[in-house]
This record gives sequence, structure tokens and C-alpha cells, in this order.
Amino acid sequence: MIWLLIFLLLLAGAFYLLVRQPPFGSLPRGVHLQRVRQSPHYRKGAFQNPEPTPVMVSRTAFFKTLVEFARRGSSAGNPILPIPAMGWRREYEHAREALLIWFGHSSYFLRIDGVSVLVDPVFSAYASPFSFGSKAFAGTEIFRVTDFNSIDIVLITHDHYDHLDHATIVALQSKTRHFITSLGVGAHLERWGVPAAHITELDWGQQAQHSGLTFTATPARHFSGRSLLRYQSLWSGFVLQSATQRLFLGGDSGYGAHFREIGEMYGPFDLAVLECGQYNEAWRHIHMMPEQTVLASIDLRARVLFPVHWGKFRLALHDWKDPIDRVVRAASERGVMLTIPRLGQPIHLEKEMPLSFWWRPMA
Repeated sequence: MIWLLIFLLLLAGAFYLLVRQPPFGSLPRGVHLQRVRQSPHYRKGAFQNPEPTPVMVSRTAFFKTLVEFARRGSSAGNPILPIPAMGWRREYEHAREALLIWFGHSSYFLRIDGVSVLVDPVFSAYASPFSFGSKAFAGTEIFRVTDFNSIDIVLITHDHYDHLDHATIVALQSKTRHFITSLGVGAHLERWGVPAAHITELDWGQQAQHSGLTFTATPARHFSGRSLLRYQSLWSGFVLQSATQRLFLGGDSGYGAHFREIGEMYGPFDLAVLECGQYNEAWRHIHMMPEQTVLASIDLRARVLFPVHWGKFRLALHDWKDPIDRVVRAASERGVMLTIPRLGQPIHLEKEMPLSFWWRPMA
């Protein structure tokens, strides 16, 4: 018995030292924790979803999913050819017209009213605290922090590794004027060296104005956490309003009534950026099925839907192309207008937007 106790203590100590490493970030403390505890959405020591939202539908589903991941292997369902991405051009940073450039998954660049915004930038070749986990598809690693001279705003929707990347944030600090994020996420940023004065955290329903743009945090059905402890920082979508555009920038979310409520309160939108990939019936409450992505865009009253959260990482059991194929079919059935660019291809928001079926010839 004594040896088992010693083993468990050593295991606990090793885990403690592991999660103290910088990529795991930091839990809210001090002023951050005070603000978290004052939120009406924080109860019983955790942030709450707008409606009941289990991460997994059952314990049985959790173990079945683990077994299926192990059976299929890490590369099953990945593209066998490099993703055909278009390279970054420095003039995008100074563009006069409104544009959006997608880097794969949920990372993209916006240029609106002369202001540059990076959303959930992940420029590492993996979506994990470790370089051997959740590797990016070949061809998607061509984008780098060194591509940018300066960025006005970095927007972070929540703290999961495929949306908030330690190495990327560290490299962006000297190039970024301000960070806007969900309540509690600032603790990670401060630990990685971002000055508190350069961070704005928002609770659901709160607004921030910066460089002439207005950002409003909105509810989502998801969760947070970079280790075993979850729900200690918030997860959000964001409404972005400028003099010329009204955009909905969705992070991760299961389908729910909140999309209709956001549409009624803040819509209609010129464009909705919504996740469509990394879904599974076992976690259907925290990630939308592709058909629900189309429904969400209708609820939001969006003129155009831009489906993301695919094209760079495979974090679910489905083949990498399945999400976008299903979105295209559902959008056609419901008369929803799509824009689907190549990685790196500009979407000119005030002109005809690209609809490229670039993935179809690929295996």
C-alpha cells in the first residue's frame, strides 16, 4: 500500500509540474478572479452555459470515442495531398477595402475601416500543448507571425489550444496594440507577457470600442480549460460593428436558441463566420453539426455564411472534407449564400465573395 501511495504522490507531482509549463497558461487570480466571480454567468465555482450543455452525452460515449480514435489512428481521414494555400501579401495590412483572409481552422485576418484584426490566430503547426499532438495538414503551415508588421487588435474567443496558441501570442506581443477576449482568458495572456493595460476582457453582453470598431461578446454553448479544470474562463462569439460592416464572429458553439436571440438583438449581419467541423454525436451539444451551422446562420439573419473550423486540423473522427461537403449541401437546400475561399485568398466584403470548391479534387 505504501508503494502505491508513493507512486500516486509522484504522479500527482509530475502532473503539477507539467501543467505549470507556460503553454498551459494560468487560471484567473487576483483582479481577474474578482471579475470572474462578479459575472452573472459564474455560479458554483464555474461559468455556466446559456442552457444545459454536457461536454459528452454520456460516460459510455466518452470511452467509445477514445477507443475509436485509437482504432483509426491519428492520420486516418487526413488529406493525402498538401492543402493548396495562397501566400500572405504584406499589402493586405494596409488595404483600404474591407477584407477577410482565412488561414485555416478558425484563424483569420480582418481589415475593416483601416483597422487590422487577427481572430484566434494559431500559427504553430499543432493545436496542442505538445508539438507531437494534433498536427496541422501539410500546406497550411506557410503562414507565420513574421508575415505581419503590426496588428491593431487580436481577438480571442476562448482558451482552447486550437484557438489560443502560446507560441503565437508570445510572438505577436511586440506587433499588437491591443487584445480583446472573453472574461478570464486575460490570465493566460498576462502569464505569457502581455501587459494588463493591453487586454480587454468581456462578459456576455458587454461591449468594447477600439480603433473605431465595436466588439460585443455574445453567448455560446461550449466550455473552456487547458488542463483538467474546466469552465474557469468564458467562451464567446463576438459581434463586430464598423461604420460599413456588421459581422458575427463565432467561436465554438453547439446549436441553440442563443443564435436566434443574437440575430434579433444585433442582426442582420453582412457575414457570419461559424464553425462547421470537428463534430461528433457524442459531443453534439458543444459543436454544431454542419446542417446546424446553416440553421444558425439563418437564425442570425446573416446575408452570407463563411464556414470555418476545418481545413487545417482534424480533431474529430470524420474525414477532413466531410464538414464542408455537408454545409454546401445544406446551404443549397435552404437557399443560404456561402463564401468559401482558399486558404490565404482574400474575401472582399463589399464585393462578390469567392465560392471555391478547391477541396473536391483532393483525396
